[in-house]
Amino acid sequence: MEEEASVRESLEKIKNKLLVMSGKGGVGKTSVSVNLSLVLAARGFKVGLMDVDIHGPDIPRMLGLSGMIGVDEHQKMVPMSYSENLKVVSIESLILDKDQAIIWRGPKKNAAIKQFIGDVAWGELDYLIIDSPPGTGDEPLTVAQTIPDAKAIIVTTPQEISLADVRKSINFCKALSIEIFGIIENMSGFTCPNCGTMVYLFGSGGGEQMSGSFEIPFLGKIPFDTRMVLCADSGTSFQEKFADAQVAKVFTELAEKIAGKNSTLRRTHQMKFAIPTENGKLTAHFGHCIEFALLDVENNKIIKKEIAVPPPHEPGVLPKWLGQLKVNVVIAGGMGPRAVDLLKEQGIVVIIGAPIETPETLVMGYLNKTLDGGKNLCDGGDHHNCGGH
Repeated sequence: MEEEASVRESLEKIKNKLLVMSGKGGVGKTSVSVNLSLVLAARGFKVGLMDVDIHGPDIPRMLGLSGMIGVDEHQKMVPMSYSENLKVVSIESLILDKDQAIIWRGPKKNAAIKQFIGDVAWGELDYLIIDSPPGTGDEPLTVAQTIPDAKAIIVTTPQEISLADVRKSINFCKALSIEIFGIIENMSGFTCPNCGTMVYLFGSGGGEQMSGSFEIPFLGKIPFDTRMVLCADSGTSFQEKFADAQVAKVFTELAEKIAGKNSTLRRTHQMKFAIPTENGKLTAHFGHCIEFALLDVENNKIIKKEIAVPPPHEPGVLPKWLGQLKVNVVIAGGMGPRAVDLLKEQGIVVIIGAPIETPETLVMGYLNKTLDGGKNLCDGGDHHNCGGH
């Protein structure tokens, strides 16, 4: 079937698939999915975050993402981009009314999940993290049957009632021959900000004890931090805002275990920049530039530079050409809004209003976070010259 072929083609480009589960709601499963994705993406891994909680999709709001998912020229859905390395798909990004209730039976949910895999332009991914609703219903069952090599991460709290439901999740995985990557104990203790005393709000050690009983790897304990709630509600990254917090350090350790035992996540971070140039410096106009400087960067160092002549100017040609060259970032003086949208559809970050400098100066400014986009040098009146068609 065509659907099965599309699913298989997408999955072949994804190295690791992780299904994040919980036996019951309220244990912070989605928070774990989001923060693990952020940590892995920040370390250079290409990550897809798929929200299959059809009835309670929270991931777009937790990441501060708004708007609707687009469609590319192959009629594939284009995931929303949180960053260069993190792509997101959720049912919430497909409906206009974000407060609308999704009232679907099993078959419709199953079809939607398969579309999230086969009909989405995920591209090459190191990790696909799948946030599943609590329990052992249609959604995790569809994921297990559609992605047979997915590994489960089970999230619990130390509370006994939560642990009882985790046993059901473990038996669910065993019944479907799903490998359990490990158990995470969330909300494991709270440090009083006034006196520094550790308070165990939901008990202590239950998740670790259960992992021992079932001979399942224990991945770690995540302490309770009220700032996590505030960040989730405001769509702010806890990892970026509170990088020195104990919770952030624990998520880094969890990501290291996911990437590989004793791994330090020293993946080579490679990027490719494209800059329209003339006489060795950035040129103001994007659409009709005579050449592009292409610079390869590895671990924040420029390792290669070449000059490429773009194809003849036609509507939409430049973004596709740059996408085929696997460009990650375009730094330009000015361009039309349509060109910006087309580049973003290719997964390319766009910086507009850059100063007239050499390509090397602009790239290092970007890497050192000192390059700020200024006024769009396209005056808005001639989008043809700026690639706007």
